[in-house]
Amino acid sequence: MTSASTPTAIAGRRRSALAVLCLVQFMLVLDDNVVSVALPSVRDDLGFSAAGLAWVVNAYFLAFGGLLLLFGRAADLLGRRRVFLSGVALFGAASLACGLAQEPWQLVTGRFVQGAGSAMASPASLSLITLLFPATQERAEALGIWGGVAGLGGTMGLVISGALTGLTSWRWIFLINLPVVVLALALLPRLVAESRATRRTRLDVPGAVLGTGAVVSLVYGLLQAGESGWGAMACVGSLLLAVVLAISFLVAESRTAEPLVPLAFLAFRIRAVANGATLLFSAAMYAMAFLLMIHVQTVLGYGPLKAGVAYLPYCAGMLAGMWLSSRGVIRLGMRRTLITSFLISSGGLLLLSGVAPGDSYASGVLPGMLVTSLGCGLSLPALTVAALTGTTEEDAGLGSAVLSSVQQVGGAVGVAGLVALAAHRSETLAESTGPLHAATEGFSLAITVAAVLLAIGAALIATLLTSRRSRSAVDARDTLT
Repeated sequence: MTSASTPTAIAGRRRSALAVLCLVQFMLVLDDNVVSVALPSVRDDLGFSAAGLAWVVNAYFLAFGGLLLLFGRAADLLGRRRVFLSGVALFGAASLACGLAQEPWQLVTGRFVQGAGSAMASPASLSLITLLFPATQERAEALGIWGGVAGLGGTMGLVISGALTGLTSWRWIFLINLPVVVLALALLPRLVAESRATRRTRLDVPGAVLGTGAVVSLVYGLLQAGESGWGAMACVGSLLLAVVLAISFLVAESRTAEPLVPLAFLAFRIRAVANGATLLFSAAMYAMAFLLMIHVQTVLGYGPLKAGVAYLPYCAGMLAGMWLSSRGVIRLGMRRTLITSFLISSGGLLLLSGVAPGDSYASGVLPGMLVTSLGCGLSLPALTVAALTGTTEEDAGLGSAVLSSVQQVGGAVGVAGLVALAAHRSETLAESTGPLHAATEGFSLAITVAAVLLAIGAALIATLLTSRRSRSAVDARDTLT
């Protein structure tokens, strides 16, 4: 036996592969909101209009959320490593284009292509991890690390954006991706073998078109709601189209022999509950990150650099929660850990909802931020493991794509709905109470609703993971405990 094939060497390659895959996912999720703090600088430098500036964020959401199902299934059929590396290369090229953009349309186009690259790489990455670690315990640990790192990327986007924008230029929030891209393209082919579904099937083209169209229409409609209001024709028309396409998708999938998303896959109880809870969790947390960053800059008067640094304790709290998550699952079980983590984050959001003008960072912002981040760190690894329970070599990419799609759609729902709610509340009170008080009231209402969403998620987990489990769910219990 050669040294390269000894158990120690194989374990080392798998750990190295996990590190590379997690680093790429950190980068992909980071770009969800890395532009948030830099938007004023981008607007001034490239001459964006107010409406056009929103598309620097929205183009990424639209492509990432809309194309996940298609590319997740394509990874299973065409080769997971191939699709992953293609997505990373596309993401890197788009990042370079964004960093060098001289016109608004160039940046928006680059962001859309970035999102497409993410939609290729993200589900393929998660499915590769699922197959690299087939044993129950080691898979749970690897997926827990991946889920936690992904969540940390979403938070660090705000910190990195604030630091780079304040100290250098907004262009570096895109150019910083290039070393990660080069590292992944150089190392991963040496660490991971190609894999694809053993049963050769054709890609369900009608299902791909209908499913992708439904998600794109939904995300676009939600983004339009945040930009123009829920009554806008673009919003209403897109959401109605999404409903029609979704119904058509379900009908088509029920009639084809080789569906893009088998209905039995969606009906598996543990995965269904985990994805439903993830939808609520993502809606609350994406909206909180957006609203809190705006609040500390406009109401508390923080500059970009200070606002970014203010989020560092959130990252520390998430790391602590991630460290506790696996231990909590072992001692309490998956269900109790998720209920506890959702309720902790809900309580943290209620604390944040009380942040008002004149509050200091230590007494006003920090307590709620630490409590929320601890619950977030506890939740993300456990949700990832639960959402991929029972997946095999045949459908690992699909399970990964469904989870990632749910996260993106949940984020779009949360940002569109809760930001619109906060804006409406602030506009209603602006004339009678003054702008700062009105902005605070809008922020408080939206964050309180986010806390309620997490409480509903806890109730969903508590109720549905204990009522009349299917036999397959019982068989998967060891994965959850």
